[in-house]
Amino acid sequence: MEFVIISGLSGAGKSKAASFMEDTGFYVVDNMPAALIPKFAELCMASPGKYERVTLVTDIRGGQTFDGLFEALDALHSMGCQYKILFVEATTETIIKRYKETRRIHPLLRPGETLADAVSQERKDLEPVRRRAEYIIDTSALSTSKLRGEVIRLFGGDSAVPAMSVNVISFGFKYGIPLEADLVFDVRFLPNPYYIAELRHQTGLDKPVSDFVFGYQETRDFMTHLENLIGFLLPKYVEEGKTMLVIGIGCTGGQHRSVAITKALADFIQQKGYQATDNHRDMTRA
Repeated sequence: MEFVIISGLSGAGKSKAASFMEDTGFYVVDNMPAALIPKFAELCMASPGKYERVTLVTDIRGGQTFDGLFEALDALHSMGCQYKILFVEATTETIIKRYKETRRIHPLLRPGETLADAVSQERKDLEPVRRRAEYIIDTSALSTSKLRGEVIRLFGGDSAVPAMSVNVISFGFKYGIPLEADLVFDVRFLPNPYYIAELRHQTGLDKPVSDFVFGYQETRDFMTHLENLIGFLLPKYVEEGKTMLVIGIGCTGGQHRSVAITKALADFIQQKGYQATDNHRDMTRA
């Protein structure tokens, strides 16, 4: 079992880091009290195969909780639970700026103290945790996408599959464009199998319809351009931090042309090494 504890300064980005851990396949629990960590670890260890990768986010706020974390870590060691600590930090100036932007109150801020005082005290209290951390991420100069990339680099494992899934949806314009679509392509300009009597009641998943659609040079030219565009965009979206991309392919009724193109595009995306699924919203509505 891979067991990662995320700690660090308030406002440094612990919760964001945890959400990106979830993208890499971790089961994430946010804001877990230190006293509950050993019991939760025991539960995970007693359920092999169910909790293979676990991340806990815990805050250290004051001496009692601080001591509690080290007691929890000692208990994990005694149980034989191998864990690692990810410590998330940022400069005092960066944290102050973030708190001003969000208008939140720092959890250690006391009457008569400045925000800088609270950050400084928390940094001092957490120094022993930082020293024990296997991984330290300073988010001061990291954009959200770069933080995600760093988390994936550290915890993404050996999988070569990019941490973004793609859903390609066929649809009929007569029924409306899918609201969840990030990209929409109109293929109503392609030759329509609907007007071929023996193809009318088949779908784009049937070989005769697919052969008809791709039997035209304009379809093959379109697919070449579409594949070049999507092949260019996919790594850009991954770099930007996108975890789900929805591509809509529409024809008039969503039964023939869009279905055939959607299936071909999803196959192409899978061949590029991405997780891709094809769904056909309106295929059976006609």
